[in-house]
Amino acid sequence: MAERVYLDWNATTPLRAEAKAAMAAAWELSGNPSSVHSEGRRARRLVEDARDAVAKAVGRRAQDVVFLSGGTEANALALTPGLRRAASAPVRRLLVSAIEHASVLAGGRFSPDAISAIHVTRAGVIDLDHLRALLAEGPPALVSVMLANNETGAIQPMADVAGIVHAAGGLLHVDAIQAFGKIPFDLASTQADLVTLSAHKIGGPKGTGALVLADGVEGLEAFLRGGGQEHGRRAGTENVAGIAGYGAAVKAAMAALKADAARVRGLRDRLEHGLRQTAGLLVFSDDVKRLPNTVLFTAPGMKAETAVIGFDLAGVAVSSGSACSSGKVQPSHVLEAMGYRSDVSQGAVRLSLGWSTTETDVDLALKAWRKLADTLVRGERRNTA
Repeated sequence: MAERVYLDWNATTPLRAEAKAAMAAAWELSGNPSSVHSEGRRARRLVEDARDAVAKAVGRRAQDVVFLSGGTEANALALTPGLRRAASAPVRRLLVSAIEHASVLAGGRFSPDAISAIHVTRAGVIDLDHLRALLAEGPPALVSVMLANNETGAIQPMADVAGIVHAAGGLLHVDAIQAFGKIPFDLASTQADLVTLSAHKIGGPKGTGALVLADGVEGLEAFLRGGGQEHGRRAGTENVAGIAGYGAAVKAAMAALKADAARVRGLRDRLEHGLRQTAGLLVFSDDVKRLPNTVLFTAPGMKAETAVIGFDLAGVAVSSGSACSSGKVQPSHVLEAMGYRSDVSQGAVRLSLGWSTTETDVDLALKAWRKLADTLVRGERRNTA
């Protein structure tokens, strides 16, 4: 079987060698990390070493990190009515940008009538004036805005968002799952009160994530109760091997972040240049800051499902946008929120690169696209003749 090209890194990443080794070592341990004997202390050490790695990566203390089963659970836990800072009123409403991940749009434990959507611009950046207007309408709100969009790669002006939110007495939750390991940031630069992260987006194992808290955040209520794990924020014996792999992946990703970002950006630009040789091709959010690895595009007459299958048959794994649990290609709610017609949003394809992507991979993807584009363009011409 010919070697395939993987360009769906925003959906998930390959497991890093460092993470695989750390997990293999953890699987050899027999102790429960809550036990006080030697075996338990060895397991606890792995968990706490990983906690320290995650904390340092985003400029926080180890005790501010809560390990969870992944980004979805981390987002759900963060979206809790009653969150507050010590001297402020608790939040009673939830404001989410219209381009958030489904786990945020679901609203966590907020009732549907307490949730409002914040508009975004045509470029996929949050509408700050609409955010101000929504905050002025009622009691203090928790605002949830992702640092970088998982489909377009657009990076949000988080310092501006935070200033507006905090001036109105609200709290800010930042889903940084796609940004972590791709661009440098910490809680101080985002001014976030809560940040969610996921292991499998940076070369760690699936099924492990984290919620990181800023100073003074109170009122977080655990979903799972019945044990004192994670400082009472998430009951249940910790996934020691998954957490150990997460910590190893974080260390590797942070060490290589600057070099990887520069190299991948060069490959992304090479890829975009080749794609733009197709007449009428549109790259979304190309006029704002984006993740260095992400291209979301469409072309006249293109249907995402046809394009994804075409790429796959040519040996190239791409996506129609965010990964969907149904395995079906769905219209992009992100592009619809940005104001694009449904026929445009249904034709968007995402190519995302990673640390092992090569120039050869990019060239093979462009070769596959040229063949696919010829078919699509001919079909469009026939349909309009």
